[in-house]
Amino acid sequence: MDATPLYLLTSLALVGSPGPNTMSLTAIGAAFGTRRGVRYMIGLDLGMVAVVALVGSGLWAVILSYPGVAPVITVAASLYLLYLAYKIATAPPMSRMEAPGRAPGIWPGVLLSLTNPKAYVSVAAVVSRYTLLPGRPVADELMKGGLFLALVVIVNVLWLAAGSLLARAVTNPTVGRWVNIAFAVVLVLSVLAAFIG
Repeated sequence: MDATPLYLLTSLALVGSPGPNTMSLTAIGAAFGTRRGVRYMIGLDLGMVAVVALVGSGLWAVILSYPGVAPVITVAASLYLLYLAYKIATAPPMSRMEAPGRAPGIWPGVLLSLTNPKAYVSVAAVVSRYTLLPGRPVADELMKGGLFLALVVIVNVLWLAAGSLLARAVTNPTVGRWVNIAFAVVLVLSVLAAFIG
């Protein structure tokens, strides 16, 4: 029986569900628009390429075996998300995009993917659970990684567009400001969840 459809469905559920990457991308879309958020999205995607390589190769398990590494990564990700939440909360509403404000670029996206615990858990969950090409371990890992990354790109485009569409639907600057603040609060809650969960 071909496990590919189930692998894709599970991967889509993990990749598409709200988390730091998807929520930050939607918030960037709402605060800065699709065009200005593309560089950040590319950074998230490139970071996920590294995450897939780290998990698929087993290197991530080796890194986490060193005492104290996991908490440092969690704190680094949390601090960045708090900074990003501030940047989103203080961004001008979409109806006033002529106002100053610079969307995060490629490197902040890479950094977030590399420090996002959900990214590693998601990749590990599907990579370790399914075998798509039995008897061909290297080809199997490459296929799973490629399919996972393709889903990441598709889902990220949709989350970025959703944020931008939401902001465009809100024409009142005051409501637009509250949309930005609401996204910032969601990011702060995701930081708290990392410490509680």
